[in-house]
Amino acid sequence: MSTPLLLPAPRSLRLVGGTSANLAISEETQDAGGAEAYRLSVGPNGVQVTGLPAGRRHALATLAQLRRQYGAVLPCLEIADAPAFAVRGVMLDISRDRVWTMAQLERTIAQLAAWKINQLQLYVEHTFAFAGHQEVWDAASPLTPDEVRRLDQVAAGHGIALVANLNCFGHLERWLKHPRYRPLAEIQPGDRWEAWGQRFERPSSLCPSDPGSAALVADLLAQYLPCFSAPLANLGCDETFDLGWGRSRDEVARRGRAAVYLEFVARVCALARSHGKRPAFWADIALEHPEALGQLPEDLLCLAWGYEADADFARWCRQLRGAGREVWVCPGTSTWCAPTGRTWDRQGNLLAAARQGLAGGASGWLATAWGDRGHHQQWPVELHALAESAHRGWSGIAPCDPRALGLHALGVPAAGPWLDQLGDCDLALRRTCEDGGRPVNNQSALFKDLSKPLAQAWGGSAEAWRLAGERVGQAAATLPPGLDPQVERELRHTCRWAAVAARRAVARREQDRPALKDLASCFRDLADEHACLWRLRTRPGGLDDSRAHFLSLADELDRL
Repeated sequence: MSTPLLLPAPRSLRLVGGTSANLAISEETQDAGGAEAYRLSVGPNGVQVTGLPAGRRHALATLAQLRRQYGAVLPCLEIADAPAFAVRGVMLDISRDRVWTMAQLERTIAQLAAWKINQLQLYVEHTFAFAGHQEVWDAASPLTPDEVRRLDQVAAGHGIALVANLNCFGHLERWLKHPRYRPLAEIQPGDRWEAWGQRFERPSSLCPSDPGSAALVADLLAQYLPCFSAPLANLGCDETFDLGWGRSRDEVARRGRAAVYLEFVARVCALARSHGKRPAFWADIALEHPEALGQLPEDLLCLAWGYEADADFARWCRQLRGAGREVWVCPGTSTWCAPTGRTWDRQGNLLAAARQGLAGGASGWLATAWGDRGHHQQWPVELHALAESAHRGWSGIAPCDPRALGLHALGVPAAGPWLDQLGDCDLALRRTCEDGGRPVNNQSALFKDLSKPLAQAWGGSAEAWRLAGERVGQAAATLPPGLDPQVERELRHTCRWAAVAARRAVARREQDRPALKDLASCFRDLADEHACLWRLRTRPGGLDDSRAHFLSLADELDRL
């Protein structure tokens, strides 16, 4: 028989010879090495499952995977397994245009549970139907309180804790653009702030010294947190880069940015505690001030995130653990701003988080799937990356077989290696395209080139981009058979997107105006196809914003 393809890979698997068609299951409640550890034996006398309740559930998930691969006759084997990280979570972004349908979310919960994930967070900025704040979410197709409670019950039935996730400080652009909330912003008309080498005028963060800021957060948490039974709440508070550039400028100059930031974080944490929730937050801003980490609330769970292969999880764990704080490592799927994925970057990032997190005393794992700038990645590409993250959260640094990802994420073993190939079609460009030959971070080269106006010079020769396009074409021609028809449509759309992006990149470097003008209709076709696929898994809110990316590219070409 072929080698068992299991996701996550078990800690110990021993083939004992022979096969068995006797799949009668005998369960024994016994500690197999921890609450989620299990032993699974397949032999002529049937299937023996041993573990505590969570462990037995994981054993049955492994048995289901064996049956998916082998059918009704299984190889005789013995598995002893336990997780590397006690908490293995997934965070899905539902605030950057995509709010999944309930059917999609419930399917996702079941799939994550089959991979032994035990926590799910849905990242919310404005996509919850907050009473009294309809102007913020009216066009976003938000989750309702009843829907969240329903998801909480569904997740619990699969052994997954649905954890509240609401950004309570920064990334509130969709609130602060409205006249009613604009007075609460740190940035007021006439103020400017800088980040990532750019200057901005739009407000992003609340002004921490305005009493109305804490009052707004208190109202939102009072509505949101009671919908969740899990005792944890992720309060966000990341990337508050505009703090100190506006209304808090004098206070930051007098007291220091860290003091002003941490004071508001402490107030938000107190609000979460008043609802019986332990607070968690993204630790990036706090880590910019390591001398102040000891001032963090003692019960605050610190989420250390980084999305590249060289992310320094070791240092972040050392600093946070040294300050006596609990820490989780939070890598990413490397799919946002990268519809084909970023295979090399994803694999390196996930492995670094597992290796350094385990060595550094991290108690949890939270893989993040963001949707920046239109949430253009199709679900099969995201799911493939989530499958690898599930492997790393459970199996740590053990080798990951992409065929197992393909089988248990998309039903076809060959889909895993194929997606890895597609995700590196622009690898050479990603690693050298920035000024000075530096790598592109947090997006693919294909996506970044589309974000550059035609007249703006950027890296890579026409020949290098032509080679990337040829690799996309090779992938498109070798899409594995046997995929679900909807998945096949989504992946063919991804290939068409990448092919058109590569053609535009070549034409703009060769200054081939006729070729560029011919691509305008291609981007409009992609916009229409994107909309059709969107409606199969996603609510209508946010579609116009996401689709506008393609249409703006077409309009730019029409203006030539």
